[in-house]
Amino acid sequence: MRKVCVVGASGKLGRYMVRHALERGYEVVGVCREVSVPKLAEFEGRMTIVPGATDDPEVIRRAVADCDGVLTVLVPWGVRQYSSGTAQAVLDHARPDARLVFSCGWHITRDGQDRYSRMFRLGVRAATWVGKLVRYVEIDDQVEACRRVFDSDTRWTVVRGSSLEEGPSQGLPLWSRHVGDPVLASDLTRRVDFALFMVEALTDDSLVREAPAIVGRLSASALAHGHKV
Repeated sequence: MRKVCVVGASGKLGRYMVRHALERGYEVVGVCREVSVPKLAEFEGRMTIVPGATDDPEVIRRAVADCDGVLTVLVPWGVRQYSSGTAQAVLDHARPDARLVFSCGWHITRDGQDRYSRMFRLGVRAATWVGKLVRYVEIDDQVEACRRVFDSDTRWTVVRGSSLEEGPSQGLPLWSRHVGDPVLASDLTRRVDFALFMVEALTDDSLVREAPAIVGRLSASALAHGHKV
């Protein structure tokens, strides 16, 4: 891994990923909307920024050129298929052998074997309904984005994050293939560690074509059931 692109670099998760990647000595290219470029001021002179919408195929084509890995934040903004457009642009323009790592939430399921609590399902339904009503987020489009990733023949990983909190790193999160497994019960991860897992996945071949659901390493459930399933 030599050169890495972070798609959605200006967000909280994106900035953490940039830091982790730079700490590993990677050459970093970041993509974010032009209005958000100032959020990356702390990295001035240490990374290349390609301003533009992350669902713009031409912007992504320029950003991922020659990159060994691409870290993509799938954000369900608006009602114009932003997530699926972003995912498709990355799938279309990244190098065929590149490692592609995408972020999403626990609500994404790959094989339908995830077990969600009633409160979780109600929360997702409410967020989907309200998002459509106010035309702010499009949860269903994030589902479509991940479906396209799952169906691709690229070297992908889809990291499914739990509820997030700020705070110092607790180390690399634990993961399971299915929401509902005891190790995930705490439903809490430090955002800095979500980013750490994303960057670590770039060089972990055991995660190729996996959709790990993660939880904080020091959460109660991780301490009680501390193993990968």
